[in-house]
Amino acid sequence: MQVLILTACLAAAATDCAPRLLPAGIAPDPAACAARGDSVASGWIAAHPGLVARGWTCAPLSDAPALPVEEVAPGIHVHRGADEGLSPSNGGGIANLSFVVGTERVAVIDPGGSRAQGEGLFAAIRRVTPLPIGPVILTHMHPDHIAGAQVFAEAGAEIVGDARLPAALDARRDTWMDSIPAQIGAQAWLGTVLVAPTRLIDRPQSFDLGGRSLRLHPVPRAHTDSDLTVHDDLTGTLFTGDLVFRGLTPVVDGSLKGWLAWLAQPPRGAPVVPGHGPVAPGLAQAAADETLYLNALRDAVRAALDAGQGLSQAVPAIVAAMAPQRGTWAEFDATTARNAAAAYAEMEWD
Repeated sequence: MQVLILTACLAAAATDCAPRLLPAGIAPDPAACAARGDSVASGWIAAHPGLVARGWTCAPLSDAPALPVEEVAPGIHVHRGADEGLSPSNGGGIANLSFVVGTERVAVIDPGGSRAQGEGLFAAIRRVTPLPIGPVILTHMHPDHIAGAQVFAEAGAEIVGDARLPAALDARRDTWMDSIPAQIGAQAWLGTVLVAPTRLIDRPQSFDLGGRSLRLHPVPRAHTDSDLTVHDDLTGTLFTGDLVFRGLTPVVDGSLKGWLAWLAQPPRGAPVVPGHGPVAPGLAQAAADETLYLNALRDAVRAALDAGQGLSQAVPAIVAAMAPQRGTWAEFDATTARNAAAAYAEMEWD
């Protein structure tokens, strides 16, 4: 199998260039790849204003950078993200990304934190199987999980997400398109477009992959207002997205009370693939530290409110009260301060 690699550069800074794998250019042999190279490359550049082409080439699939993945259950492949915040050193690759291989097609669960990561996941899938790809499931709106979706859309995959996700993404897309390259570097973000799902779900729904099916469950407002879980019926594997954090401090971007309610009546499944951190044998182990953290956050916010503290006083008081929870959580101080403000705003009228 041959892949088409385009060298794309920022028009405003021609030294910021990166290779881009174009799924539409994949072909069985070099001649077929070369025959479609010009049209595929020019079409892709036309669809990405602000970029210019610096040539393209065809190469064996084995030459394309692929994300490392581990098969954690039969047909369940997971790429582990870095347990840290966004930075130039990780290029936005901080979330866990997965794919599930059936007998007829492959499902992707979170396609990555940038165009480059999506391409790396695409190449990893193609090294495992030639089966058609889709659905590509977005577990929630955050870009570290979904920014690679356009790669798979170009490959013809259906992009699936919660019915609330497009509005949430629309409200933040412009901000993220500026802020994320500032955090991870323009070159790492080059060519990334935040695309919305093409199929929306507002109730539990199953997707047959051949020999196995995935059951998607939308979740009331919790980590965000667009969370969903995915359960594989063949192995019992549960994909929680960022409803479960391990290692990286949990982020409250929806409802603290809703999140705690979900943790109090969690779905069944094992093993558990969290949004961040190592795969766990079950949800009790996967969410144990997170549950302690979120309960402590709730209690600290209640104490600040009971003391009559305004937001400016409450946030440092809550962070100080949360110090015993620090443990080995990455990004603890900055994230806990943001969580304190979000939870205070949610709970002040209780």
